[in-house]
Amino acid sequence: ARTFQILRGLITRHLAVPARHHFGYGDPRGSRALREEVAAYLRTARGVRCHGDQVVLTSGSQQALDLIIRAALKPGDPVWIEDPCYPMARAAFEGAGMRLIGVPVDGEGLDPAAGEARAPHARAVYVTPSHQFPLGVTLTMARRLALIDWARRAGAWIIEDDYDSEYRYAGPPLTALQGIDGAGRVIYVGTFSKALFPGLRVGYAVVPEALLDAVVAVRNRSDRFPPSLLEDALADFLREGHFSAHLRRARRRARDARDALVAVLNEGGLSVAAPDQGLHLVARRPDWTEDAPLLAAARAEGFGPRALSPLHVDRPPEAGLVIGFSGFPPEELASAARRWLARIGG
Repeated sequence: ARTFQILRGLITRHLAVPARHHFGYGDPRGSRALREEVAAYLRTARGVRCHGDQVVLTSGSQQALDLIIRAALKPGDPVWIEDPCYPMARAAFEGAGMRLIGVPVDGEGLDPAAGEARAPHARAVYVTPSHQFPLGVTLTMARRLALIDWARRAGAWIIEDDYDSEYRYAGPPLTALQGIDGAGRVIYVGTFSKALFPGLRVGYAVVPEALLDAVVAVRNRSDRFPPSLLEDALADFLREGHFSAHLRRARRRARDARDALVAVLNEGGLSVAAPDQGLHLVARRPDWTEDAPLLAAARAEGFGPRALSPLHVDRPPEAGLVIGFSGFPPEELASAARRWLARIGG
């Protein structure tokens, strides 16, 4: 509630004395004020090496991904994706006619050696290194370096989706891939949807200089420019320290919800580890052979997980549930989980 009150006040401030730039067509990258604030935040919080001119503001990470695909790739290009993978990213690449190569994910994240064995000359890779979706693992430093080395040798693009990076509960996060890339091969994608709320519809891409003009051209002919009024308010939100304060409050709430959910699921006989980062976890049980019935039972109890098996690309599907724990009080989440476990005999 506090965050909404602050944003309402900031938007009202800009409506009271509207700036002249609201009445014309702006930069396809978005307002300079917000781009500079995003760049400053990413340099400090994620080790991203960038300046405001490289930032392209979008209506969420999905639009950022679409712009990158249209600017950097062409139909039929081979692209590595994590296996299992975030389904909306997979849909974006498939919809654009890419040839997808599932690269297995294990406890160390995506395996670049396996990807190179399957498609050494792929044109791009989509990866979620901070908190892999859906398995929740973190890409190790050794594999980060190996992935960057492959991209440099292959002349490929690394699309780094750094969603959920703000929600780190134990220890400092690893520096973003973009921050350790010396060859300009990483395109960094982020969003305010998870950190604030999806209805805000503001995301961003940090684009290497070699690709920037192409991405801006696609944005210009498809969407012209983002909404400037909201951008000005959001720039103030970051500049005045409200975003950092919001994240501190949000992390505490998410951690409490995580702990309550993990405790109930483990009591019910599931194999669940408390994730060090992110807003979801993966639940498994040795006797589960399919997850569709588990999903139906969960939804009947007001519990809304996602089935793990459909998220696989080429690997044999594994039964499990991907369970988010943000947006609900701990006691409400725990109660729904108990009802579901009782229904399935947990």
